[in-house]
Amino acid sequence: MKKSLLNLLGPGLLFAGAAIGVSHLVQSTRAGADFGFGLLWALLLVHIIKYPFFQFGPRYATATGETLLDGYKRLGKGVLISYFILNLATMFTIQAAVTIVTASLASNLFGISLDLVAWSVLIMLVSIILLGIGKYKFLDNLMKYIIAILTISTIVAVNIALVKTDKGFSFQQIIPSGTAQVTFLIAFLGWMPAPLDISIWHSLWSVEKDKTTFIKIKPKQAIFDFNVGYIGALFLGVCFVMLGALVMYQSGESFSSKGTVFASQLINLYTKNLGEFSSVFIGVAAFTTMFSTTITTLDASPRAMEKSSFLLFPKTIKLGYWFWLVLLTLGTSIILYYFLSDMVFLVRIATVLSFLTAPFYAILNYILITGKHTPKKYRPNIGLRILSLIGIVFLFGFSIWFLLSL
Repeated sequence: MKKSLLNLLGPGLLFAGAAIGVSHLVQSTRAGADFGFGLLWALLLVHIIKYPFFQFGPRYATATGETLLDGYKRLGKGVLISYFILNLATMFTIQAAVTIVTASLASNLFGISLDLVAWSVLIMLVSIILLGIGKYKFLDNLMKYIIAILTISTIVAVNIALVKTDKGFSFQQIIPSGTAQVTFLIAFLGWMPAPLDISIWHSLWSVEKDKTTFIKIKPKQAIFDFNVGYIGALFLGVCFVMLGALVMYQSGESFSSKGTVFASQLINLYTKNLGEFSSVFIGVAAFTTMFSTTITTLDASPRAMEKSSFLLFPKTIKLGYWFWLVLLTLGTSIILYYFLSDMVFLVRIATVLSFLTAPFYAILNYILITGKHTPKKYRPNIGLRILSLIGIVFLFGFSIWFLLSL
């Protein structure tokens, strides 16, 4: 029974692997360091608001045997073209933001003073080799171990921080004001727990999962798998906010925008509480977490572009997975070469872009899962529909608030 349960888990943990990266290690920790526990409301709220739209990915895939991209085409070719253009415009920046954090942690962990662009290229090349050898099955198996390592190390660090802290606890919630604070909030929400287009990746992984197991995954099982990954991402998000709040809030310290300095500060969050002996263990945990995010996004974006280009141009243009993988690697390297000096700026650009595009994906996923292309028995109940509509209004409202605050 346990073995079959572990076999069913996969796409949900890949979701967690993609989500638990920059949004947690960087954004959540910064939220705690700058606002204490004051942004817990935003963390919890965005998980509730985004939940239906992420869940619709595996729900639709297991109900129909198709990916969300197939569904977008059913809604109209123009919809899929819009996705194709939007993804092409954002995937390089997203990959660059993820990779530069991974490179910074690698430089700190291994102590090899390579240029961060060189580290980034090396990490992407290693990822390409691993993807070529192992493909989906490799990612599926790897993620179970990485999530376990990160969860254990983070829980231990938070508990020791709670015991050792001499700070008073204030759970007063804060509404950010001013351009800088509002921009951070939008960036925080943009990738917390992840960009909404990961729902598309999840549907791709769900279809791929069916190809690698003899068990036909049912919608209820797929939603359970998703819930495990989603709740895990929420829990670790709270943990990283707590770490930032307990160790750095009102300490006079602030996170650097330089990648290698930030990586050192991040590791010190753990070692201050666990002791210096833990620095290698924590460094490995943080690096493997970000490496899993790097390799997951490096796999998912080309997979999505291959699928969408095939659906758009089935007889004329054949742009396969490896074409998009190489293009993504080259484009990411170019962006890093020109924007390397400010890691925080790069992360902020990527996260804000993700938040501003979230309403687009939310509306498409809702229309698809509640419409004629999804069998009636697999459509969401009235409660989930109401939450979805509230979520769409929320995402639009926050986007307009951000644009007006500039």
